[in-house]
Amino acid sequence: MMSVRVFAHRGFSGIYPENTEIAFCRALDLGVDGIEFDLRATRDGHLVAIHDPTVDRTSNGSGPVSELTLDQIKNLDAGSWTSPEFAGQSYLTLKEVLDIVGHRAELNIHLKADQTTREMIVRATISEIKARNLLDEAFVASDQETIALCRRIHPRLRTCNLTTDPVDSYISRSRGLGCSILQPKNADVDIDFVVEAHALGMVVNPFYADDPGEMKRLIDCGVDGMLTNRPDLLEELGRDGD
Repeated sequence: MMSVRVFAHRGFSGIYPENTEIAFCRALDLGVDGIEFDLRATRDGHLVAIHDPTVDRTSNGSGPVSELTLDQIKNLDAGSWTSPEFAGQSYLTLKEVLDIVGHRAELNIHLKADQTTREMIVRATISEIKARNLLDEAFVASDQETIALCRRIHPRLRTCNLTTDPVDSYISRSRGLGCSILQPKNADVDIDFVVEAHALGMVVNPFYADDPGEMKRLIDCGVDGMLTNRPDLLEELGRDGD
């Protein structure tokens, strides 16, 4: 039995192009507990799964996501940058991600928002989660200001504060926001951190670990889950009982 929950960071992104259908599907094939993915708003108000503010690193195109329409983004190749075999992978909308992952794994939804897009992104995400009856299978992770807005709009929504610094106040600040989930930097996690969080009823899912040695260290600290680009290694570590 796994002693820690496995969250595939941007899908199985250690092998496959991040935040794409193949990365999500390969992670689900492994039987991961959750999928982490990022959302940004396009110029015409659609939510797409992409980590960076621009498409430059992860496609054959260029430019800020916020200045491109959904049609423009959909016409980009989001797979070839990792390997020619992944040519043709496209950026996914929130609806498409939920079509793939919804009800098959927990959704760790990282909202990438700023002052101009924050309310639209939060409301659109919550609306889609509610419409698909996924409130109990999803949580939103974001900066402190975005999480505060999430809590005001839908207090029942589970949330994770990603404003981790300063670390000495991270747990108390997150609890004050009403968060039930923590996602600290892996280097900031030790046994004392986990004990303090658990005493307050909070879940600890560090970001992140791809090395089996670091995975083992975090498991020994008593963490509840872990983000990883190599969910295969974490699954194997758990199955072996090491």
